[in-house]
Amino acid sequence: MLYYLFSYLDKEFNFPGAGVFQYISFRALGATITSLLIAAIFGGRIINFLRNQQIGETIRDLGLQGQMEKKGTPTMGGFIILASLLIPALLFAKLSNVYIVLLLITAVWTGLIGFLDDYIKKFKNNKEGLQGKFKVVGQVGLGLIVGITLSFNQHVKIRQYDKPLISSAIGEVQRYTDVINPTITTLPFIKNNEFDYSSLLFGLLPDSYTWIIYTIVAVFIITAVSNGANITDGIDGLAAGTSIIIALTLGVLAYISGNAKFSQYLNIMYIPNSGELVIFIAAFVGACVGFLWYNSYPAQVFMGDTGSLMLGGVIAVISLAVRKELLIPIMCGIFLVELVSVILQVSYFKYTKKKFGEGKRIFLMSPLHHHFQKKGYHEAKIVARFWIVGIILAIATLVTLKLR
Repeated sequence: MLYYLFSYLDKEFNFPGAGVFQYISFRALGATITSLLIAAIFGGRIINFLRNQQIGETIRDLGLQGQMEKKGTPTMGGFIILASLLIPALLFAKLSNVYIVLLLITAVWTGLIGFLDDYIKKFKNNKEGLQGKFKVVGQVGLGLIVGITLSFNQHVKIRQYDKPLISSAIGEVQRYTDVINPTITTLPFIKNNEFDYSSLLFGLLPDSYTWIIYTIVAVFIITAVSNGANITDGIDGLAAGTSIIIALTLGVLAYISGNAKFSQYLNIMYIPNSGELVIFIAAFVGACVGFLWYNSYPAQVFMGDTGSLMLGGVIAVISLAVRKELLIPIMCGIFLVELVSVILQVSYFKYTKKKFGEGKRIFLMSPLHHHFQKKGYHEAKIVARFWIVGIILAIATLVTLKLR
């Protein structure tokens, strides 16, 4: 909103300083500061409100160190993240940008799914919360919206440059082709780092059907990453801190992908209009940092599904928007390992129970962070080490772009 206001003031009245709102870097800084201020000013008030409403965490004794001390800690703190994210995004981003619109829908959509889950748990006295099938339906619905939009919206494109045609005193002149609704994405370790989804049709169908493949991929990624973030949110500060690291990585990728000069210099796919994602990512990072102030050990508030599902959903959609979704197994490695640890534990338990009559476990407890708690590690040390691994994975993600 402020972008349009100051653009009008600059154009019509030549208002001093209004032109600075044209710069992504300035608006990203403004979004970060605003999100931090919102979290600082309203975070404590939201926590007190949740406490007064007796919206506290119900703890099931699993024999984990310090677990019962968390009983009664306010939950549904994801509202702090949502408020700190949406308000700066609305203020500083271009609301006509298709990627920003998709991310606003994603944040509200996944936040609503999480809220329904938390609401049923706390106010309907149902420990199971929203049934899993309804969560999946919500995630699939969002995946369909994102996949179809990225497949058919005319503003979704990549730009492919030819070699310079003319070199003169005015510089190099290049021709380029805008590929509308591209079917290619980034794939590490191969020449040009590009993969075309149309190859998955194996020539059995025309390329015009590629959108179906892409939409299925979008549904899978959004469902997997949002559930991965949800499972990771098991100890103080883990999900929020990990999300910050992933978001900063995506911020670098979005800035490079949305800048014609940097993308050409690094030989990375140039995606017009994707630079605007940096403003949303900046607000996202600020919101997570502001929430982490209250959520770091010992936590004053938990984000609940209201926050965790939203974190994963936003990360997934940003990855799809900048065509880096195939880097998710590396970039979101913490989420992936946490999710896989649960799948392996449950599957192995059922298999051994059916075959031997007694269920056996791979881990002392799943998700993986609880395994380390069972081994006697303090949760603050577990979180710090998971963050270190997350930073290593973030660096590896950026490095893969040049390994071919």
